[in-house]
Amino acid sequence: MMRVKPDQLDLPLRFRQQQSIARAHLALEGKLVTYTIKRSLRRRAISILIDEEGLRVGAPWHATHSAIERLLRKHGDWVLRKLDEWTVQRAPARRWQDGEHVMLLGQPFSLKLVPGAARIGIQGSNLIVNTGDAFEQSVSRAVHRWLHDQALLCFEERVAHYRQLLGVDRAPRVMLSSARTRWGSCHSSGRIHLNWRLIQMPARLIDYVVAHEVAHLVEMNHSQRFWRIVGRLVPDCAALRKELRREGHRYLLV
Repeated sequence: MMRVKPDQLDLPLRFRQQQSIARAHLALEGKLVTYTIKRSLRRRAISILIDEEGLRVGAPWHATHSAIERLLRKHGDWVLRKLDEWTVQRAPARRWQDGEHVMLLGQPFSLKLVPGAARIGIQGSNLIVNTGDAFEQSVSRAVHRWLHDQALLCFEERVAHYRQLLGVDRAPRVMLSSARTRWGSCHSSGRIHLNWRLIQMPARLIDYVVAHEVAHLVEMNHSQRFWRIVGRLVPDCAALRKELRREGHRYLLV
């Protein structure tokens, strides 16, 4: 999990500007793969990252293009497999209209656009939303705000629950995150960040992530003692961890 780093001085502007971002293409097993290269003076080795934004390569400033391509070819099978996985996992573009599905705690709700509705909220199997003036834009903003609100309420309650089980006296500050590659993080200062998109998942998966981060209030590492603490809070944590990795994307409609 993330840890608070010591305060550090920023590099002078002339150094901070010395980075380069470019697009490149490479044929892997007959498939043309497009990727982004980000070069930086600070980087010491070539790294590969694949997420919903596609394939990204981080490289030292003077790394040669042939060195980057050699690394991609060396891990070609893995790159293609992960790109295929993200193609399946990537949520389709939302159409903010009647009948569009939104997930809350693992349950789908259908958007129902009602002009002049007093407020956004659940009614039966529908999520009622005022259409507003700027149609799709206003609906999108309203749904995102509502999900953020639901997430913060839920996460604060679950953090308090697991904190009390552990006997942690000081209540951590709970903040929402929009991180693209992690569900949560805990800082040694006692601040917990949780990805707001988790609110779309079933409560059991939310509880696993929350318990994981709360356990870091006691053990700021991933030692055996840390995992024993997580296991005390969530006895089926191993199965839930696998489920989150394998099935979590299915709930991420927004």
